[in-house]
Formats: sequence, structure tokens, C-alpha cells
Amino acid sequence: MNTLATPRGNSNYPTAYRIGCGRISELPEACAGFGWRRPLVVTDPGVAKLPWFSAVLNSLRAAAMEIAVWSDVDPNPTEANVESGLAAFRGGNHDGIVLVGGGSAMDAGKCIALLAKNPGTVFDYEDVGDNWKRADPAKIVPSIAVPTTAGTGSEVGRASVIVDPRDHGKKIIFHAKMQPALVIADPELTFGLPPWLTAATGMDALAHCFEALCAPGYHPFADGVALEGLRLIHDNLLLAFRHGHDGTARTHMLAASAMGATAFQKGLGLVHALSHPLGGATGLHHGTANAIFLPYVMVFNREQISQKMARLARLLDLPRGDGDGFDAVMRWMLRLREELGLPHTLQGQAGITPELLRQLVPQAAADPSMGGNPRPASHAELEMVFLKAYHGDLG
Repeated sequence: MNTLATPRGNSNYPTAYRIGCGRISELPEACAGFGWRRPLVVTDPGVAKLPWFSAVLNSLRAAAMEIAVWSDVDPNPTEANVESGLAAFRGGNHDGIVLVGGGSAMDAGKCIALLAKNPGTVFDYEDVGDNWKRADPAKIVPSIAVPTTAGTGSEVGRASVIVDPRDHGKKIIFHAKMQPALVIADPELTFGLPPWLTAATGMDALAHCFEALCAPGYHPFADGVALEGLRLIHDNLLLAFRHGHDGTARTHMLAASAMGATAFQKGLGLVHALSHPLGGATGLHHGTANAIFLPYVMVFNREQISQKMARLARLLDLPRGDGDGFDAVMRWMLRLREELGLPHTLQGQAGITPELLRQLVPQAAADPSMGGNPRPASHAELEMVFLKAYHGDLG
């Protein structure tokens, strides 16, 4: 495929952002521009084994960079992962961080950047109250992010999600300066993603845009970004899923992923409040969990989001025969999930039982994402949505 004809651009919203096929070649120059000589490359075990990753490392070495690689991160990053990465950073006397991978590497790496020269443990900076003020922003190590999936958008995010061993829940760690100083988004690095991972990460990006749009409050900037992100996903996710080397579709999905993470500065909602504790307890892929929960949460929030769904249906030019705005969006969501081969219910997923879901209700209620849901939910209502998603009840 001629990748020269695929989209390409530079921007500074929400951070310095370079996107386009082949742009990974700009990484050595970017590191040198920050004055780095000894960057730590943070990635995950899967990426570390890929042939193109070795080529990236060789390009850094050819630019006289004294690099080291740390890849000891779980799919759902833990406090122990962060401590291991901190030891690698401090032990190697590194001066910057290059984040290469999906959400797990990004989240762990941003926490390493936060804590490398600041005191305390990762949970001292949980997104509760003014905990973020405990960090000296001048001591947060700058990073460059190179995403390899189009889902979390963590490459432009100001937060990380880390599993707390005390309750196995996912905790949000926040500081505005955790946001990478530069993103190099090269769609060619996503060409080899297996279809199921393209599907799950794509639905994660969709959930971010969708919940940001539905979150209450006045934020027209976020609303506009979320709507365009949803349009890009509508037009490109199935293409990327079916044709993994489609450079244009992959480019648009990377952009939509970053747009979702930018938009959800406005807020998330019940989808994420349910997904976070479930993923921490079972290891269910976050994007898969979001894909399962989305329609059930839509039903729960129907009255509060109906006007926005009418607007979204018009933007996506959804078939009028599918009903009003809400029904048209719901039918699109269900069709998309089916075509991507993602499950409709929690039933049959490893380790998930109604008893476990009931136990997770307090964690879901306490999750910061719940504050962005357009409708409050009692413990009984949270249990109801959990169980509807288990049994496949959209009534």
C-alpha cells in the first residue's frame, strides 16, 4: 500500500502531536531535542518481541543514545510494576522516558515519570481531592509517547489507571504534568495488531468519546472533539478490523483514540465505573468490558441522553428506519459490536459470576468516573446494571 497518501499532520492540541505513516523515524531527533542522552524505553512484553521494536532501538543507539528497556508490566498495571520501573529508571540514571505501547505501558510509564523524583507511593497521587498537589511538577520527568494501539488514548492523557493490591480495584492516578510532552503516532506500528485487539481497543476509544459526550456540564470543546471522534470511529473501525494494513483507517483510529482521551477531561461515566473494578478483579480486557457495558448503560441513562443521541444519529447519518436518535444509535452500537465479534454479555467470561458483580458494587460507586454519569446511581441500581449486563437484558 502507498502510505504516502495517508493522512499526516502536526498539532499542539492537547500536546505536541505528530501523526502519519513512517514518523517513528523522527524519534531519535525528538529525544535529542529534549536534550536526552540516556532515555529509558518503557514498553510491554509483547511489543518488546516485535521486529520493528528492535529497529527503533537501533535507531536510538545510532544517534548515540545510551538506552535501556523496561518491559515488566502486566496488561492491567500494578503498583509492583511501577516500583519495578522506578528501580530501572533510578538505577540507570536516566534523563527521559520513551513510552512505546498500548495503555498498560503508557499508564505504568507515566507513573514512573511522576514518581522518579517525587516522594511517596503511586497511590499517594490517587485522583481524590487535591492529592495531585503533593507532587512537585518541576520534578516530573518528561516523556515521549509512541502509541501502538488505538484505544486508551493514554498517550495524551493526564492520568493513569493502576491496580491497587489492597482491594484489586483500579485507581486513577492524576497530575496534569504526567501528560507526555510529545506524541509520535505512526499508524504503521498498528498494522500487526490482531483483529480482536483492534476491535476491543477501538471500542475503548468509542466508549471514551461516547461517555465524554454524555457527561453533563458545559464543555463545547470536549463535545466537539467527542463527536468528531465518534464519526471517525463510525467510518473507520470496521475497516481497520477487516483490513489491518489500511493506513488511512489506522491513522483515523489513532486520532480518534487521542480525541477520546482529550474529550474525557470533561468526564466519563457509568461504563467506566463498572469496567474499572471488574477489570481489576478478573483481568477482563478494558475495551471488551466497555463494549459489553455500553448498551446497558445507554438504557439506564436513556432519558438524560436522548437529545444528544438524536444529534449523534444525524451526524453519523444513521438509517432513519432504525427509529429515533436513541434507537438508531443503539442499533448501530449493537451491530458494530456483533460485526467486531465482541461479546454481548458478561456471562461466560472467565471468573465472572453474579456473586462477584454484587461484591464489586461498592467499588463502582466509589469510582471517580461515576461523577461524570448523567444520572446518579444507587448501589441497588449499580447492581441492577451489572446483572443486566451479565444476563443480556436490555429491557
